[in-house]
Amino acid sequence: MERSYVIALDTHCTFTEIGVLTPGGRLTHRGRCPTAIPELAKRIADVSRPRHLVMEEGPLADWLMRHLRPHVDEVLICDPRRNHLIAKDSDKDDPIDVEKLARLYRGGYVKAVHHPESLARMVFKRHVGLYHDSVRARVRLANRVMAEARLYGVFVSEKSFSEPKGRRDVEEQLPDSSMVRSDVRWLLHAYDAAVERAAGMRASLIRHAKKEPMIVRFHALPGVKWIRASTFFVYVDTPRRFPSKQALWKYLGIGLERRHSGAGPERVQVPRRVHRVLKSMILGAAKSAIRSRENPFAEQHERWIDGGLTSRNARRNVARSLAATMWGMWKTDSDYRPEQVGLRAVERIVVPSGKNR
Repeated sequence: MERSYVIALDTHCTFTEIGVLTPGGRLTHRGRCPTAIPELAKRIADVSRPRHLVMEEGPLADWLMRHLRPHVDEVLICDPRRNHLIAKDSDKDDPIDVEKLARLYRGGYVKAVHHPESLARMVFKRHVGLYHDSVRARVRLANRVMAEARLYGVFVSEKSFSEPKGRRDVEEQLPDSSMVRSDVRWLLHAYDAAVERAAGMRASLIRHAKKEPMIVRFHALPGVKWIRASTFFVYVDTPRRFPSKQALWKYLGIGLERRHSGAGPERVQVPRRVHRVLKSMILGAAKSAIRSRENPFAEQHERWIDGGLTSRNARRNVARSLAATMWGMWKTDSDYRPEQVGLRAVERIVVPSGKNR
């Protein structure tokens, strides 16, 4: 990196700020051009090789990475939350940010954000993400219907208005006002549209998931069906991303991180900045595996409970065991073997902060 030119981009929909650092760290160019591949490729070609390109994660990052990668020796998309120098240090505008980003990259202070290698995998990842968005939209509208009914002293659940008969019962409990009942009907129409969208996307997702051999193998695990298997597959993308299962657990939000300073106590806790969708997926799979019983993961849970762990920590350990099993299957390109599921995968971290809570 010390002998390479560093090109930093700060991209917007209409224009992109460009900054170039020499191998010696001197800023030789700073300018603006339209956010178009031909224009950007031309500006990059004016910089001598070897040249490295760095930009922050954003809506345009994947598109730019795929089209500009042939024109540079390396592309790195970094996590903007880690670049506090850009946001907090002295003056701030796009040209200044570009120079700071280039210097952070040159010093090795930026953290890379993983992007799938193939466009097909990226498209499937977006499809899975849109499905989860549709489910959240359905839940949000269901909560809105329940909140609206609650204003008039009517307490209902989503199950009570998901069927026509239940809706009639709900409407009869509402005040005898055409405006109130009309408002609730409009909310229910929006809820119906969200349910239909989520169901359609689910069917499409499952249809595509059945074409991926690794997802089919994940589907054989207790608690892991098509949606959860697809979610793990597209968001992890490749098992080679993680040097160890502990690193994978942290990314999923089920691992532990240690904090210590000076003579103070060492704190061990679950990380807060994690992939929320993956955390929900793996903990949900653990709960389903425990409920289904008659499988190695449920047996693990019983052993941990008998050993004195709380239900919460035992469930998290099951999630770690599930994640380690899926990661191992992926690395070795093998099928699920129940006899290989054991305590060894999680025995090194069981209870955070040294307490059984």
